[in-house]
Amino acid sequence: MEKYYLYIDESGDHGLVNLDMDFPVFLLCGILISEENYQLIRNEFNKIKRKFWKNKEVIFHSRDIRKCDKEFQILFDMEIKKQFYVQINSIVENSEYQIIASAINKEKYIKTYGKLSNDVYELALSFIMERAVFCLDEVKTGTKQLEVVIEKRGKKEDKKLDEHFQRLLSRGTNYVSTQRFREMKTAIVFKSKKENINGLQLADLVAYPTARYVIEPNRANPAFEVFKDKIYTKNNKRYGLKIFP
Repeated sequence: MEKYYLYIDESGDHGLVNLDMDFPVFLLCGILISEENYQLIRNEFNKIKRKFWKNKEVIFHSRDIRKCDKEFQILFDMEIKKQFYVQINSIVENSEYQIIASAINKEKYIKTYGKLSNDVYELALSFIMERAVFCLDEVKTGTKQLEVVIEKRGKKEDKKLDEHFQRLLSRGTNYVSTQRFREMKTAIVFKSKKENINGLQLADLVAYPTARYVIEPNRANPAFEVFKDKIYTKNNKRYGLKIFP
């Protein structure tokens, strides 16, 4: 049996009450990767952490890196910053994984469904799960196991999301049956940020540039250019980037 991970992180606010017109999108970003390839990425990330911070306990966080905040104040040194970006971009660009992301355009969503409709986080997760199954259908034959890894957000939020996930597995979706989820031995685990999971950190690094691409597809976006070819593609369409509605 071959094991796969789906590491999921978010960008933007999933609430519908306050709409930020500068960032009117909520995006969930999934990194789909085999266990074998994940070990390689994890080791490469840890090498970078040891090189620049002398330990592997640093947590890569997109916002802190962009703002040169917290541990990433060392990036105010332009030579260090250049070396860091060359190395991290090389890993992001050359490692074996696929991106499956789902963006909710909140302005359009509210106009169509109102502010009191479904939880957009749960909706985005459903889209990602469907596409993860389709993507794995194309990978080798044999039994596959899929473990969905999500960062803890709070007891109440995690319980609600876990319940949604279990409903997803028991009812299936319009495109993926319960049986297909079961055959893939699909499970969900919640991890604390303190556990320093490099797969979640990769999802975090990819999520923000992808959301910016959804908001302004014609604007220069160097970070997105690094990994855009990792987005799950089928029949020459970016099937791994679902924008709804």
